[in-house]
Amino acid sequence: MPKTAIYPGSFDPVTNGHIDLITRAARIFDKVIVAVAHNYHKKPIFTTPERVKMLKETTKGIKGVTVESFEGLVIEYAHTKKVNVLIRGLRMISDFEYEFQMALTNRRLAQDIETVFLMPSESYAFLSSTLLKEAAALGADVSQFVPKSVEKPLKERLRR
Repeated sequence: MPKTAIYPGSFDPVTNGHIDLITRAARIFDKVIVAVAHNYHKKPIFTTPERVKMLKETTKGIKGVTVESFEGLVIEYAHTKKVNVLIRGLRMISDFEYEFQMALTNRRLAQDIETVFLMPSESYAFLSSTLLKEAAALGADVSQFVPKSVEKPLKERLRR
């Protein structure tokens, strides 16, 4: 039976760091579902369908990867997909406390679901969508941080 994992996130926008983690996860798992969250607490610059489209475009060459969106708790989504592994990225030590709390909360709510932490390549360890949006909005060249297909829409969206 193929082993499947879910990599949930807001991906607003998708970065090269996200693609790095997706690629790493695809080497470990037979199937990786990249799950784009409808996050009501964040104010995304791209709609959920736009983020799904960007991820489908940027992951089309990675074997075993599918992209979907979901609403609600990721553990409920995982149960509907019959998947018991969540992938989470750890960039810096500052991520650890939040990710650890989330993993333990998810474990308390759903003991059958495990969280696997992956570290990105060193070249992406500092990269976050929030900082990237801030830099792009101030006119920085962010081409080295995002897939080519994301660069233009990101600049256009932040010019508004």
